[in-house]
Formats: sequence, C-alpha cells, structure tokens
Amino acid sequence: MSESKRKIFTGAQKAMIALEAVRGTKTINEIAQENTVHPTQVSQWKK
Repeated sequence: MSESKRKIFTGAQKAMIALEAVRGTKTINEIAQENTVHPTQVSQWKK
C-alpha cells in the first residue's frame, strides 16, 4: 500500500492563489480545481 504525500505550498504560491480568488475572475471552485486544493483551503488563504 502506497502512502500519498501532502503537497506543500510556499507562501508565494498561496499568495498567488489567494490573489486570483480576490480578483474574482474565476470562481473559488475553478481556482481550487486548477491548483488541486480543496475550495475551503482557497477561501482560508483568501482571508
């Protein structure tokens, strides 16, 4: 059985994803899907 590792995002990556969410050109769900994270995580980074 293989164990999957969690993806670690740098502060810069989180900031870019959060800025994309703040701009509002795409939905939170679209941004989350593109970056392979949960939509709740995108919302938390946005705050």
